[in-house]
Amino acid sequence: MNSLDSVMDIDQPKNQEDPFLKFIDYARFALSPEPDENLDPNENGAETSTGPSWNWIASRILKTCSAYSSGVTAAILLSDISQAWSEQHRDRPPKKMPECVKQSRKKYKRRKLPNTVTIDSIYEKNFLSLNSVLEAVIVEAFVLPGTSISMLSLGDYWSSNTIDIYLHQRYCDLTRNGLLKKGREIFLTGCYLRPATKGGSAYMRLLPTEYLTILLDEAEDGDLMLIGTKFCSDPFCSISLDAAYKDVCYSLYARIEIIGPLEVHGTLQSKQITLVDNDGVKLQFLLWGDQVVLANLLSVGSMLALDRPYIASSVDRGIETSNEVCLEFGSTTQLFLVPLIQHEEQVSVALTPNQYQGSRLQSTIDPSQAPQVSQVSLPCDSHGSIDFSSYPFQSFVTDLHDKMTGVSLYGVVTNITRERSTTEAIFSLRVEDTTGAIWAKLHFVKCWSLRRLSIGHTVYISGLTCSMTKRRGLEALWFENTAGASFFNLSSLPALLNSSCLHKLSSLSDLSSQTSCMQMVHVSKRFSHAVCGHFVTEQPNDVLECSFCNTSCGAEVIHTFYLKITLADESGEVSAWCTGHTATELLQISPDEFFELPEDDQAMYPTSLEKQRFTVAIVNCKQRGCGPNDALLLLETEGISWEITGALKSE
Repeated sequence: MNSLDSVMDIDQPKNQEDPFLKFIDYARFALSPEPDENLDPNENGAETSTGPSWNWIASRILKTCSAYSSGVTAAILLSDISQAWSEQHRDRPPKKMPECVKQSRKKYKRRKLPNTVTIDSIYEKNFLSLNSVLEAVIVEAFVLPGTSISMLSLGDYWSSNTIDIYLHQRYCDLTRNGLLKKGREIFLTGCYLRPATKGGSAYMRLLPTEYLTILLDEAEDGDLMLIGTKFCSDPFCSISLDAAYKDVCYSLYARIEIIGPLEVHGTLQSKQITLVDNDGVKLQFLLWGDQVVLANLLSVGSMLALDRPYIASSVDRGIETSNEVCLEFGSTTQLFLVPLIQHEEQVSVALTPNQYQGSRLQSTIDPSQAPQVSQVSLPCDSHGSIDFSSYPFQSFVTDLHDKMTGVSLYGVVTNITRERSTTEAIFSLRVEDTTGAIWAKLHFVKCWSLRRLSIGHTVYISGLTCSMTKRRGLEALWFENTAGASFFNLSSLPALLNSSCLHKLSSLSDLSSQTSCMQMVHVSKRFSHAVCGHFVTEQPNDVLECSFCNTSCGAEVIHTFYLKITLADESGEVSAWCTGHTATELLQISPDEFFELPEDDQAMYPTSLEKQRFTVAIVNCKQRGCGPNDALLLLETEGISWEITGALKSE
């Protein structure tokens, strides 16, 4: 290909600013509250800003980019971040909060659920998605005059408004026995909103939902008695299918150990939740179809009480478990929850000189306006682990130490391999930033789920936990199903290439190293593993094996391109390669369509593209030292140091 507009070099020289990091700092400064002039900044030296943290802004930008692959502008990103922060962090109690909500708020110690929205925001937007969660307090339980319809008036800890909901008939008996009463906390999701109308109701209301959990407080004598008398008499080992078929009802109490990922079976979706009772016996609690939104109300470590769950056969449901039964959300099932309370205290963490240097904020704005802090206050649990999820600045490898949780890292992948000593899906990833490198162990629920990732790719990982290994080395752990865990591969994120505010165009002459130039485009067909996007090799007995996942692929093999190409602009040329979606974008034809062409047409097709111009994202995939995946790297790169990870055709 003779020309292209220019190259976004993800592996930029260290003296060049990373535009993505620069935008995060700009957004943080724009959204941080102005300092109170009446406060003495030297009085305690601790960070008192209530603005969004570096981690939160980075995650929000990348989530928005993932949703809008066609690209975003700086104005769109700032508007989205500002609105999301305002919505999710309204922690100041409103002036007109109902008294029972105020009293209940004094005992509020848990963290907000990820999908929680406020009642005030429902009124502002006149909208409520089915996945949204309401963490509500019952202000009043009543019956509509002249009917038998039960209603609840709900408030929450962040709103001055209240909203009424029609109570689903599944829960009407709980108003009569006094469980659903004024001051009781409930979680609910799957709600439809009935807006106020001029010709109809003058009030906005929520339609009935089956997906509701009643919160119990073990510090309250009545709730503690309910748990002891109603839910602790039936251990898991007492459940039998024969008794269930005879309409024997069970009331169970167990800890939530794992909330599995969403699974799709044709047109049906499901989720598995692993429960453990007081005897250590495990059962699977299955949610089917629309029921999967119930998982939004649950959190790992919380205690779940199930009244009258449906008892099903594990074999009939296709569940791999040692127990013959599993649990389901039946037509009469009611759920009660004792949320996990993180007992924590605030500790002060001193900022190191590196952290001051790490923030590019001070070089992009007036230093007199930048936050001047020497330490920040972060939560610390009873085991001494410090939660860095709200840490205001970017964390670097050199800052990491034992007993850190909620850590986010931004860096380049320099090595990756699957753990061979276990049957679990665990991959070790070496991430390097400007201060050093660290190995991160990625734990997946079932299999690799991050699509194609390779050496040289730039990644953002949140939800890391740092700990010491048996050999006294530091490693980072990442669990796919942990709250706050996310993983973004910026090198293959289409929106970054389409968003001028998040990348910087460079010329080929700016690349730190070059290989010999090639004078042609070479296209060949490969087979790749659909799960991870890496090439497969044929083993004896015609078995196709993925060298990346170290597994046989079976039916998970697809056709893909392997493209070797010469990139050129006004400043020079460089040899590069690509595969998968990027190769398809460059060739503007799918692999199946291309390889159905006659051989002569296949040979001529690449030459028809030589005059076209592209903007591409390119990374240095050269191995840093020796590693266990050297053979895989050689198979993919064939000795070429540059991989094209994204391509955008120029007009």
